[in-house]
Amino acid sequence: MHVYSFERLDTWQKARKLRKDIYNLAKRFPKDEMFGLTSQIKRSSSSIGDCLAEGSARITAKDKAHFITMSYSSTIETINHIIGAYDLEYINEDEYISFRLKLDDLTNKLNALRKSILKN
Repeated sequence: MHVYSFERLDTWQKARKLRKDIYNLAKRFPKDEMFGLTSQIKRSSSSIGDCLAEGSARITAKDKAHFITMSYSSTIETINHIIGAYDLEYINEDEYISFRLKLDDLTNKLNALRKSILKN
């Protein structure tokens, strides 16, 4: 089986793990949030890795960097949803801090990846 370049990225691996963690977390949200916060947080966390994968197939550095920027934007959106989950008391403070640290790490890695793509 062929392994694509995005699968080798530490950033994508972290996004993949985050998506799984978010999906597991969202299972605990109230049923009336299924089409609200649950759907939104699952979509935004999935988009982080999706954009990295799609961008890896682009030819130019500028185009690749654009998709990394979109991945970064999805990470920021996911942070907003985690804040909402905390404000609505769907997660406790320890969970909030844990997810924030994972997301902060991911934003830093995305910024570094974008800079390295544009440098080359």
